[in-house]
Amino acid sequence: MVRISSRGTWFQKRVFPLIWFGGLAAFALIALAAERSGPWPIFVIMPVAMAAAGFFFFKKLIWPLMDEVYDADDCLVVIRRGDEQRIALSDIINISAPPGRPPVVTLRLRHAGRFGTEIPFVPQSSFHFNPFATNPIVEELITRVDRARSAARRA
Repeated sequence: MVRISSRGTWFQKRVFPLIWFGGLAAFALIALAAERSGPWPIFVIMPVAMAAAGFFFFKKLIWPLMDEVYDADDCLVVIRRGDEQRIALSDIINISAPPGRPPVVTLRLRHAGRFGTEIPFVPQSSFHFNPFATNPIVEELITRVDRARSAARRA
């Protein structure tokens, strides 16, 4: 099996939110302690607003990511919080890979599995300056999924 998901997913899902919320909490506490006559309202409102926005962002985009995705030739092995699911390439009906940082790939499945019908993950990628460049791992996966679906239709 070959790992196709980024090794940085663990950092993005677990460490970065701690840094985000911890930094905001430290800022708010320092602002509260520094002002003897009471903090300016903006120094309390902004960290709370940023924490709420960060929570929404993490909940929608970061926390649903799969921890690890492996390519096992005729299927993908997906791991999240220790649970594992095997997904046959012929069961994938769509692969969405919009440009962006981090490049999140979403697999849409024919049948809901342990993790639902959509499997988001961050693929391994190399650094490049072109934000619209395609990921070779994703391009190969799209081709292989198409071949697997065609073979399944013929059978």
